[in-house]
Amino acid sequence: MTIRIKNISFSYPDGSRALHNLSLTIETGECVAITGHNGSGKTTLVKHLNGLLKPDNGDVLVNDSNTKACKTGQLARQVALLFQNPDDQICKQTVRDEIAFGPKNLGFEKDKINLLVEVSLALFDLVQYKNHNPHDLGYSERKRTAMASIVAMDSPVLIFDEPTAGLDHLEIELLLKVFEKLQRENKTIIVISHDVDFIAENMDRTITLANGEKIFDGPVRNLFQDDSLLARCGLLAPQMVQLSKSCKLPSAALSPQEFISLVQD
Repeated sequence: MTIRIKNISFSYPDGSRALHNLSLTIETGECVAITGHNGSGKTTLVKHLNGLLKPDNGDVLVNDSNTKACKTGQLARQVALLFQNPDDQICKQTVRDEIAFGPKNLGFEKDKINLLVEVSLALFDLVQYKNHNPHDLGYSERKRTAMASIVAMDSPVLIFDEPTAGLDHLEIELLLKVFEKLQRENKTIIVISHDVDFIAENMDRTITLANGEKIFDGPVRNLFQDDSLLARCGLLAPQMVQLSKSCKLPSAALSPQEFISLVQD
């Protein structure tokens, strides 16, 4: 499932420009982070991938289908999107029904829906809450319910907007196990995040936006070792990178394991 974005520009009805002449390609099975300061165009960009927004100029191709010619419902089979706030997504009265909502709307058979729901409940440690009203649960449980609902759609591309926000360390470890499973299934993962430590330790590639334009596209390590680029996009270096520099190590570590290895060398 290849995504090709070709020279797209987009402005909102009030005239504010959100994207300008932006091009990029995301290949099947990639694990990509989209970074940048607030208002840089990150969420606007990913809303173009499932047809919630259509470009003013340029084209977005999802598996060679131009989103301009596709309805959002059609694109949902290919691209599932987690909103930043779970309360903007949750609409059913039980956790189980919430997770089943997407697969039902995609027209899956009953047996497949049941399997997808049970797997997603287990993946996100929600089995004990399956009959609860998600609106009565805590923030992290609502967040996990929303994430489970998009994983249950079984789409080849999954977009997570700020997935680690509001999660504790154990819940982030749970999320990483889900990512590992999705990658084994050769699914594409796109993560919008300000969590630079999470990105540094777990993402392969970073696309960085500033004022609606792409200013970096490459390996995570290259972004976090470039102080001037980080300043331009309003990001701080990850803690391990900062610690590496303060210890005057020969290269910057992206994870605690890397840091220990560099110190021992």
